[in-house]
Amino acid sequence: MQFKKYTKQRNNGNQGLRSFKDTLPKNIKKVIKKKGHIYSETLSNWKYIVGKNLFEVCYPKSFKNSNRFGVSTLQIMVRRGHEIDLEYSKKDIINNMNNFFGYNVVEKIKLISFEDERKVLLDKNNYVESETNNKYQNRINDVKNEKIKKSLIALSKVFRKK
Repeated sequence: MQFKKYTKQRNNGNQGLRSFKDTLPKNIKKVIKKKGHIYSETLSNWKYIVGKNLFEVCYPKSFKNSNRFGVSTLQIMVRRGHEIDLEYSKKDIINNMNNFFGYNVVEKIKLISFEDERKVLLDKNNYVESETNNKYQNRINDVKNEKIKKSLIALSKVFRKK
């Protein structure tokens, strides 16, 4: 008896544990294949790569891999007023990233500046950092349970510290 080659049923089914790559969605597989792990490793080790002083004023926004037309570029968001500090340390950041990964990962750094939104104007001269954004603060105040309200405020404080 001969078997049909082109049937719609799967003949080679795996029973038991599947490999990790088979469990991931297709979109995530594409990102990982395009060296998405470089961006995630950069995020998790950003403080080590740039140092403590620059870590407080900037963070990586995206990583674009090199192709035939362009070079690999790391986009960094910088708090307004600290662009010059980061501009002078571009080469150090590139060297630190390439040393961290063990090969030439980044060839160019692009800076994007942003306003610091954490400062809320209370008086004309006094600035105070708010624990949470105003829209979230209003939602937290609407919560009736005091324990949940306190835990949400504590959670927002932890996110602001990072």
